[in-house]
Amino acid sequence: MQTDVITGAFGYSGAAIARELRAAGHQVRTLTGHPRSGADQGDIDTRPLDFSAPDALVKDLSGAHTLYCTYWVRFAHGSATRESAVANSKVLFDAAARAGVERIVYVSILHADAASPYPYFSGKGEVERHLAATGVPYAIARPSILFGSSADLGVAASVLVNNIAWLLRHLPVFGIGDGGGYRIRPIHVDDLARLLVELGGRADNVTVDAVGPDAPTFREAVSAIRAATGSRALLVPTPGWLIPPLSAVLGAALRDVLLTTEEYQAMAAGLATSDAQATGQTSLMDWIASHGGELGRTYANELQRHYR
Repeated sequence: MQTDVITGAFGYSGAAIARELRAAGHQVRTLTGHPRSGADQGDIDTRPLDFSAPDALVKDLSGAHTLYCTYWVRFAHGSATRESAVANSKVLFDAAARAGVERIVYVSILHADAASPYPYFSGKGEVERHLAATGVPYAIARPSILFGSSADLGVAASVLVNNIAWLLRHLPVFGIGDGGGYRIRPIHVDDLARLLVELGGRADNVTVDAVGPDAPTFREAVSAIRAATGSRALLVPTPGWLIPPLSAVLGAALRDVLLTTEEYQAMAAGLATSDAQATGQTSLMDWIASHGGELGRTYANELQRHYR
């Protein structure tokens, strides 16, 4: 039986990958900084993700065929920074090479580029470049926005879509930066997992955009969420420069990071869309319409989930 390793198999995308691998008859091992009790682990072999102990990483990666890496830092918090995420990813890939892992599948970001002015995208681009230099056969999947339910969190796991719904349920006005004419290409988390497992079964070095069939503008997506939830909030065009500070104020009230300046600017600059052929089948707009009754019932707090 083939053994594969996933970083964070109890997280959102990691859990979806684990389901796909187990359904294919693979044995799953995870490296995680958020271990669960033995009763919750099922048949997943759980080991610590400790970047300060590369020799231990080599040991824990030994015997694995494929490493599926979902690890990243969305925003700086405490000692977790973009710089540390880049350095840690390099340590992990080097350990995989030393351990004899036969393939690495990396979850990157649309338009990753080491020369990008946006640290998220430049950091991912630097990691991609290091991965290619390890000599281990690899596949890179580049999604932008994920959506879909999870067994533990339901639709709240679809953080961006769910939290937009939550705001639309609780605020009388919802500001849309610069009119929201920029497009997005979200992919369902299960479609992403299927794509990753498919890429894990290939032998060539490949980079693909992981995108769904829909390409709505941001305003169209928000309007669909508003209609699906029955919200009466007014959608108001707002100067783009005002979105980050407004998000920061709301985030402070919610004790969370709602939307970073970089995330907004990159989306408005068109980095959340792609002209590539769809690699996912699930329509975002159809999914919103069918889950409107559930969306936004609870707020999905990223800080609570990952750091508290």
